[in-house]
Amino acid sequence: MSFDRLIKKIIETGNPTVVGLDPKLDYVPNFIKEKAFEEKGAELKGAASAIYRFNKAIIDEICDIVPAIKPQSAYYEMYGWQGVKTLYKTIQYAKSKGMFVIVDGKRNDIGATMEAYTNAYLGGAEVNGVRLEGFGADALTVNGYLGTDGIAPLTKVCSEDDKGIFVLVKTSNKSSGELQDRLLAEGGTVYNAMGDMCEKWGEGTIGEYGYSAVGAVVGATYPEQLAEMRAKLPHTFFLVPGYGAQGGGAEGVSKAFDERGLGAIVNSSRAVMCAYQKEGCDEKDFAKAARREVIRMRDDIASFIPALKK
Repeated sequence: MSFDRLIKKIIETGNPTVVGLDPKLDYVPNFIKEKAFEEKGAELKGAASAIYRFNKAIIDEICDIVPAIKPQSAYYEMYGWQGVKTLYKTIQYAKSKGMFVIVDGKRNDIGATMEAYTNAYLGGAEVNGVRLEGFGADALTVNGYLGTDGIAPLTKVCSEDDKGIFVLVKTSNKSSGELQDRLLAEGGTVYNAMGDMCEKWGEGTIGEYGYSAVGAVVGATYPEQLAEMRAKLPHTFFLVPGYGAQGGGAEGVSKAFDERGLGAIVNSSRAVMCAYQKEGCDEKDFAKAARREVIRMRDDIASFIPALKK
């Protein structure tokens, strides 16, 4: 199963973290933007080119110590088709470096439309009788609030093509509780029910480490709920956003892990991409600054979780 590949990369690198490549043009050093604008024009094409150069340099610096990247599709879509092309190129480049790629798209629909989303990001489209891969991601974040009709097309591809999904369960944003914490008539919260559904949807896709192809997004900003979900969802692998810039700390995110130091991967985006700005170092040192930040993050989290075991 797909998450077996991710877990093996986590064990290999000793690092249960993922870097969110969610680049705004403001994050890109001026020397990169100036070069891209000179070559491609100070418009969407030039912006997309600058972002790809930025991403590529960070991937080159972190691919030996970080198992995965997580590009958020909106940060590419806002630069039009040129930005979407950069998303594709970023995915392919990271995979060429041996990294696992989670596309953060939070897609949600039913029937043929969900099949189309699934084929775009995880599967493939048939052209003249040949199945051709679209974006080629390893995993996709999805919204499960349309129920099984919106998840079944994904789990089919997960089983057939060695892919994974992360379903929104308890998200890291401040207002998540407005819906997710509501109590249901039969007892428990909405997020409890969604977590239980993740366990059910993942049945039949359990891999060698005991985790299914259906993961859950559970935010670092709610450590009590992280601990609760870890105890209740023994076969569900967690994607944990909210570490760093959103206020989640290493001690809190440690609640997401099992006794083997497995079961979760923690995301950091802006703190890595903008590490050079925080350090105040030369902007041409931005990729090295990103490397220093991911090492710091790795060591910080490792100090609170059990030693990684196969």
